[in-house]
Amino acid sequence: MSISTEEGGGDESLYPIAVLIDELRNEDVQLRLNSIRKLSSIALALGVERTRNELIQFLTDTIYDEDEVLLVLAEQLGNFTPLVGGPDFVHCLLPPLENLATVEETVVRDKAVESLRKIADKHSVPALEEHFVPMLKRLATGDWFTSRTSASGLFSVAYPRVSPAIKAELRSMFRVLTRDDTPMVRRAAASKLGEFAKVFEKDFLVDELHQMFIDLAVDEQDSVRLLAVEACVSIASLVSEEQRVELVKPSMLALIEDKSWRVRYMVADRFTELQQAVGEKMTQEELLPAFSNLLKDNEGEVRSAAATKIAKFCESLPLATREQSIINTLLPVIKELVNDPNQHVKSELASVIMGLAPMVGKDNTITHLLPIYMTLLKDTTAEVRLNIISSLDKVNDVIGAAQLTQSLLPAIVDLAEDGKWRVRLAIVQFMPLLAAQLGQEFFDEKLLSLCLNWLTDHVYAIREASTGILKDLTIKFGGEWAAKNLIPKATTLAKDTNYLHRMTCLFCAATLSEALSKEQVVRDIMPIIKDLSEDHVPNVRFNVAKSLARIAKNVPAPFQQSDIKPMLGKLCGDADFDVRYFADETKTAKLNDVVFSARLLSDSSFIAIWFILHSSLLRFLPVVYRSILDL
Repeated sequence: MSISTEEGGGDESLYPIAVLIDELRNEDVQLRLNSIRKLSSIALALGVERTRNELIQFLTDTIYDEDEVLLVLAEQLGNFTPLVGGPDFVHCLLPPLENLATVEETVVRDKAVESLRKIADKHSVPALEEHFVPMLKRLATGDWFTSRTSASGLFSVAYPRVSPAIKAELRSMFRVLTRDDTPMVRRAAASKLGEFAKVFEKDFLVDELHQMFIDLAVDEQDSVRLLAVEACVSIASLVSEEQRVELVKPSMLALIEDKSWRVRYMVADRFTELQQAVGEKMTQEELLPAFSNLLKDNEGEVRSAAATKIAKFCESLPLATREQSIINTLLPVIKELVNDPNQHVKSELASVIMGLAPMVGKDNTITHLLPIYMTLLKDTTAEVRLNIISSLDKVNDVIGAAQLTQSLLPAIVDLAEDGKWRVRLAIVQFMPLLAAQLGQEFFDEKLLSLCLNWLTDHVYAIREASTGILKDLTIKFGGEWAAKNLIPKATTLAKDTNYLHRMTCLFCAATLSEALSKEQVVRDIMPIIKDLSEDHVPNVRFNVAKSLARIAKNVPAPFQQSDIKPMLGKLCGDADFDVRYFADETKTAKLNDVVFSARLLSDSSFIAIWFILHSSLLRFLPVVYRSILDL
């Protein structure tokens, strides 16, 4: 296979294509990889006929290469249908993909199967039976297990479109794969059985496919049995209720009680899908006690997987008996999990346990669930505490803030000073919800001091989040409340010896300016800003310059001219370069139209021209330098 400028009529534009073709043979892996990635360009240059006759043949003959090259090739061939002449010629892509489906590397085989599945739909029915099915038979009966594992993934795309006689052959071949001597082949068959079941006819589903499922469900290898769980879900959803009880139930219960913890783990992980497939009656009679047993399993991984499904499983229980099923069957087991020695079990439990409150109602939540919440809130593992805090709003909706705070407030106060900053952050973010439910008086008495203390937390994320919630609280309780409770704290911080605290004060003031009236901003916020604009630390001053753009939008226009413009002008002449830079940026921002437009229009044209040029130059300052300053 070759291409030259002579063949192309002297067209030098084909020279790069010739280079790519040469690179396909190059000893350097990276060059071959580069060429494979541009295979579509080569095909376009060659044309559909030469692509079919030369390029595809070349790729088929030289299929032995590095795995990363083969992986890209397998992906590229799946999109080659238009490049070989469309659906009429798509079968010519089968030989290279068939070879790729037999290689040793799993990811290459999987990608080849994915591409084969993609081009299977492009075949007409005659072409499918003439070309695709024979290839599938060769793979399914190959000497090496690699080809047989790949074949398992192709039955479901070929089966629906072939004749009844060929369907019978395909069913027979798949049955052989489920009984293959090699565990890897049986694993592949088990993983694709559920997918194959969805295209089966009802009669054969019961007569033939069910027996395949039985064989896999009792396989001697637990790695095969655990994959049969997914097939169990698919088959249970496809048969009638009577057939489900007769055919699926025995194997399902055997898998739930399997001696291998890996199989039980897979059952726990797929439990809610299994619940949806079997229906309410079997869920109540069989799955409810089985789920309780999984929550008590000897292996922590199984208990953890089951714990993650508690809320979703309970939500799908029959409505008439749901509350009693949770209280009588599941809660006794859940109470044991609260003190589980495995922290992952407790962490998963904490992330979902709050979801039970709406299902059992207010009284049962207070009686049965609140003690569990209290225990988890005091757990020694930070992740457990964090997960329980993150879902407090679900309980709040059920029992009300008064009962919630009465029961959990001491624990919440303790967690507000937790050693793990993510736990403190979760409490910070929960505070506006508590404030809305508790009312101003109770909040001021019990929780306001916590919010103010967070402004001086040693973790920036906490300080930043606390400024945000203070804005929310101001919107909720009003400007006068902020003037009485927040502004004094901000004034104190503005004089703090720690410049980080003064920075927090600045951010807080800028944020509050968006929640206060313009008169309050002038009266309470601007004196603080003015003091900080003269701070001896440049970082504070250039953050004042950045904040002025935000604050100026919330003050009267005359004040912008009389106070903000002179303040910004002074910062533009600051001795520190960074302060001048950010002051100039603020000056050239969109805010400029509001703050300075009136004066600029009345100034001389010379000043206006200078300002435009100055603004243009600023836009070309190095981006890297800006990034460093932002850090």
